[in-house]
Amino acid sequence: MFGLAVSSSSPAVAARCAHARAGVGAVASQNVTDPRLGHRGLDLMAAGATAEQARDILVAAGPHIAYRQLTLVDAAGRTAHWSGANTLGVHAVAEGPGVVCAGNLLADASVPEAMVAAFARAAPAPLPERLLAAMRGGLEAGGEAGPVHSAGLLLVRNVPWPLADLRVDWHEDDPIGALAALWALYAPQMESYVTRALDPRAAPSYGVPGDE
Repeated sequence: MFGLAVSSSSPAVAARCAHARAGVGAVASQNVTDPRLGHRGLDLMAAGATAEQARDILVAAGPHIAYRQLTLVDAAGRTAHWSGANTLGVHAVAEGPGVVCAGNLLADASVPEAMVAAFARAAPAPLPERLLAAMRGGLEAGGEAGPVHSAGLLLVRNVPWPLADLRVDWHEDDPIGALAALWALYAPQMESYVTRALDPRAAPSYGVPGDE
């Protein structure tokens, strides 16, 4: 399974920044975002590039790359990142085994390191729980310098569509808390949605009123 969690002061952050593909890896394209970099990074890794090789190609060819911030994880768990010279505000990146965390406009440069530490402490919980733990760890370390209003969680595994693509596109107070609540609601149903897609005959019910 590969996944990303992301938050921002801007609306609908996950729609622009989060990219993952089953069997390939994950890419976040953030700061002054160019979603094309996420798609291109996944294509490169699908063709055999490592996370670092894909990063290097994106940096060499990406338009206005000085404004971009990138994080990549490939199918082998290798990580890479890029923060251009025009990355906004206080920005930092931290890496751990199979994880990379990055931020801009941060309250403190230690935030990504705190996220990686929280991700590690949450093991052996499932990946989505660890991603949400990392987000909470970032908040506890100061988070973004200003208020955060949107968040998202993207997961892929062994089917060619997202296992979960959960988004809080705008929340006045606590989008990360709202995202965690949404995951708690969705998690018990996630495998059933996969079963229903692959073989509805194997699903005992469809979980909707009136389904007898």
